[in-house]
Amino acid sequence: MNHISAIHHITAITPSATENLAFYENVLGLRLVKQTVNFDDPYTYHLYYGDARGTPGTILTFFPWENLPQGRPGAGMVTAIAFAAPLRAMDFWNRRLRRLACDLQSGERFGDPVLRFTDPHGLPLELIGQSEPAATAHWHAGPIAAEHAIAGFHSATATLHHLTESKTLFSSLLGMTLLKQSDNRYRFASADTRAPGHFWDVVIDPQAPPGQQGGGTVHHIAFRTASDDDQLWWQSRLRTVGLGVTEVRDRKYFRSIYFNAPQRLLLEIATDGPGFGVDEEEAILGTRLRLPESYERMRPDIERRLPPLRPTSPSPIDTCRPIASTEALSSA
Repeated sequence: MNHISAIHHITAITPSATENLAFYENVLGLRLVKQTVNFDDPYTYHLYYGDARGTPGTILTFFPWENLPQGRPGAGMVTAIAFAAPLRAMDFWNRRLRRLACDLQSGERFGDPVLRFTDPHGLPLELIGQSEPAATAHWHAGPIAAEHAIAGFHSATATLHHLTESKTLFSSLLGMTLLKQSDNRYRFASADTRAPGHFWDVVIDPQAPPGQQGGGTVHHIAFRTASDDDQLWWQSRLRTVGLGVTEVRDRKYFRSIYFNAPQRLLLEIATDGPGFGVDEEEAILGTRLRLPESYERMRPDIERRLPPLRPTSPSPIDTCRPIASTEALSSA
C-alpha cells in the first residue's frame, strides 16, 4: 500500500494580511513564496510561506479575512503548529522571541526542547529543537542566518475527545506508525523520516471545548503524496472505507482532495507538484500577485479591493497574544 510521507502544508486564518506578513517574514524569517487569492473567494488573499523554494513540509498558508473575529482552538482542530529549529539555535530563538515580548513558554517534549508562543493573532506556535533537522532551502535574503533558521515543520498537534477511530485512520489507513505516548499525547510518524513535518501528534482531552474557527486558528492540514496517480489511489481507498472525499481540485501549485476525519478534523492530501515555480522563477517568488487564469480578467478589480501587504510606514510587530487555557491543550 501507499503511505503518507509527511505534512505537505498547513492552512490557518488571520484577520490581517499586513500584520501576518510582517510577523512571519520579519520575526520568524519565513519567505513569502506565493501571493495569490483564495480560489473560492478571489477578493481574499491566499498567502504561502515556506523555505526559499516552498518545499512541501515547509509551507504555512493563510486566508486573511480582514477584521474577522477571534476564533478558539479546541477539539476537532489542529491546536498547535510546530516548526523545527537546529538544537544549537534554541538559545537564539529564546532571546529573540523574549525580546519581541512574546508570552513565551519553554519546556520539553519526548526529550526535545520546546518553545511555545503565539503569532500576533493568537495562533498557537512552537519551535522544537532538533540535533539534525530535515534539509530545507535557506532563504538567504531573509533576516535569519542559516545556522539559526527554521527548517520547515517538525509536527502539528490535533486535540480530540477520543483516540480509537483516529488511531485506526492514521495507523491502519494512512500508514503512520504510533511511536510514543506521554500521558494524553500520542505521537505518530509518517513514512519519510527524512522529510520535514513527518511527526503528527494527537492530544486526547474528553473535556476540551469544540474548536471555533476564526482569527488565530487552523483551517486544515494537508499531507503529502508524490503524484497524481498516488492521489487517485488515496481517493479510491478513502472512499472504499466510507469517507466522503472530494473530487480532485486543481490549486495550480498542487492538486488536492479533502475529507473529514473522525471528530470533524478537516484533512487534505496534496500532490508534491507542480510546485511554486510553475508561474515565477525562484528568485522572484512571492513578489507579485499571481492569479489563476480564470480570474485574470478580474485582476484590476481584485487588486483594487485587496489591502496592501507592505504599507509605506509599517508598524513594528512587537507583541504576541498570551497563551490562553484552550491553547494549553497542546502542551501536554
